Amino acid sequence: MPRLKKKLIVVGDRLLVRPEEGDERTHAGLYLPQTAVASRQAAGGWVVSVGPGVPVVSPLDMSEDAWGEQGEATRPHYLPMQAQEGDYVLFMRKAAVEITFEKRNYLIVPNGAVLVLVREGFEFDGVGPEGAAEK
Repeated sequence: MPRLKKKLIVVGDRLLVRPEEGDERTHAGLYLPQTAVASRQAAGGWVVSVGPGVPVVSPLDMSEDAWGEQGEATRPHYLPMQAQEGDYVLFMRKAAVEITFEKRNYLIVPNGAVLVLVREGFEFDGVGPEGAAEK
């Protein structure tokens, strides 16, 4: 019998994050349990999915009723987000919403709560991951 496959779809300017779990290590090499780490203001994890971004009115569609009936007939336009799937994200813990989906814990984080992204990429002879030469 075929199973119905469920999928989380992130909306707006939000990220679906798989939080870091387990113990955290101090500068002295000691491991702290999650209960000791819970008092921190920032948290981190890996981006699983990214929403489309902030909806904006297209500059070509700047009529008086761009969000009304005419605007609904056209495709929505979004200001894209910087985060990408696979990035490590550091964010403000209080802004995140914790959910459980198919026995896995996730956090939904608004883009405004993101402090920094860490993205891995290759560097070839002074050329960064974006393809632009570094000075």
